[in-house]
Order: sequence, then C-alpha cells, then structure tokens
Amino acid sequence: MFLSTLFAAVLGAASVSAHATFQDLWVNGVDEVGTCVRTPASNSPVTSVTTPDLACNVGGTTAAASTCTVPAGGTVTVEMHQQPGDRSCSTEAIGGNHDGPVIVYMAKVDNAATAVGSSANWFKIAQTGLVSTDYWATDVLNANCGKMDVKIPADIAPGNYLLRAEVIALHVAGSVGGAQFYMSCFQINVTGGGSASPPTVKLPGAYSATDPGILFNLYGSYTSYTIPGPPVYAGGAGPAPTSAPGSTTTAAPPPVTTTTAAPPATSTVAGTVTQYGQCGGIGWTGATACVSGFTCTKLNDYYSQCI
Repeated sequence: MFLSTLFAAVLGAASVSAHATFQDLWVNGVDEVGTCVRTPASNSPVTSVTTPDLACNVGGTTAAASTCTVPAGGTVTVEMHQQPGDRSCSTEAIGGNHDGPVIVYMAKVDNAATAVGSSANWFKIAQTGLVSTDYWATDVLNANCGKMDVKIPADIAPGNYLLRAEVIALHVAGSVGGAQFYMSCFQINVTGGGSASPPTVKLPGAYSATDPGILFNLYGSYTSYTIPGPPVYAGGAGPAPTSAPGSTTTAAPPPVTTTTAAPPATSTVAGTVTQYGQCGGIGWTGATACVSGFTCTKLNDYYSQCI
C-alpha cells in the first residue's frame, strides 16, 4: 500500500513538473517581459472543451499589466515555460512527452483589458502539428527555448485584440477527456492594417471532445494528424502561409534564434547544425549543413530543419 501510494505521488509530481504556461511575448524582437499576458492561475491544463476557461485559461479573465502595441504585418513571438519566471533554455518548455500541436488565435475586442475570452470571436492565424515522424510542434517549441514566431495578418483592422497561444498535449488523449489544453491570452493593440474582418469561431465551441485531433492515440500507428479548429486565416500581406482545415502544415514561420534571451537548443557544432536545429529558410543566416546522419529538410519557405 505504501509503495503504491509513493509511486502515485512520484507520478503526480512528474506530471505537474511537465505542465507549462505561455508567459511572455516578444514584438518584432523586443521582449515585453510578461507585461501583456493574462497570467493563468497555475501551470495545470484545461481538460474540458466546454468550459469557459478554454478561452483564456483559469484565471485568464484578470487583466494584464498592460496592452502591447503590435503593427499589422509584424511578428510576435509567444514564449512557453514550465514554471513562472523560469526562462532557462536548459529546461524544456513543456516536457513529459507532452507532444501535440501549437495553435495561435486572435479576437477583435473593444478593450483588451476587459474583454472576456469566452465571449469573443476568434480566428486562427497560425498552427503547427505533426512535423515529421514522432516530431511535433511542441518539440520545435522545446528546441527553440519555448518560442514560436507568428505573423500578425497585415490586412486586419486596427484596434484591440486578444492573442491566444495554445498547446494541445496528446500524451493521454487516447480516451475522451484526456487531451490537455495549455493556453494563455495576451492583450495587444494592432496599429496600421486594413479593414479585413476574418471569419470567426467561439471558444468554447470550436472544439469537440471527439475531434480527431483531440481524441488521438499518441502511442498508436499514425502518419498524419488533423489539427482541430477552423482553418488558418489566409489574408494579409507578406509571409502569412495558408492552410486548409485540419492541415498539418505550419501556418506561420517557426521560431528563429534572434529573439532568444539565451542561445536556444539549435546551436551549431563546427559549422554544422545539430539534430532538429534550423538549417535554412528565408532570412536564415546561420549554418546550412547538418551533422552526420541528418538532412536539411525544407518544412516551409521560412524554416528548414535537420531531420
């Protein structure tokens, strides 16, 4: 009895240590140091697709310290870590085999500081799912010190928005209710832009507990993955890639190493790039040769990786 209780406690501690939150936002390479994030109450996940907490997490109704200004067409970098304030690149952003997609939404609101996420109208601006065999968007996140770059559509109307970054961890998603949702909402004010008003969905509302990307056996045999939710909004100028509903492609350029607080895990050795490191893409100025046994593989125009 004692041993079984101890084993359960150890498992519980390991599970908690692998939990994570999106904590910080960069705007065009400038670190906003947590000023515009609605900090979740804890690093634990949301597990119901029908709770209002699915929008901005438990505690995500409390206003952030400020609202960050972002130009339309600019780049924001969402940053995830396991513990509050721990931005060390030596620790995985989300560990414990919490494999799954990374998804980013926006919602136009009257006032970002007072808007209620579960009442907002959301459109998807980026998504990455299964990158290659047993290598997920969360692995890319971990390889880049918890960071993922996302283009703000250049044609959306100016004004206040909520920006929602989300990981769906699939390690226990083989049964209904097992998927774990980790999300945070950031308060931003978009300047410039146009007059576009993308189609929207509700959160909760856009997901079903039995969607193929939510009810998913991570330990089964699979070669593809259907990202849940609506298609990525394809409008705007510049490198905002398009995708069809459920596409497994990246809908925004993956993270770069120029905005990290410390060198990410994509370091090079003797002029070559290590496993899973970035080795090419538009704007890439680093090494392009991979270490022995790996090939520089194009994932999209903005990101090639040693696989």
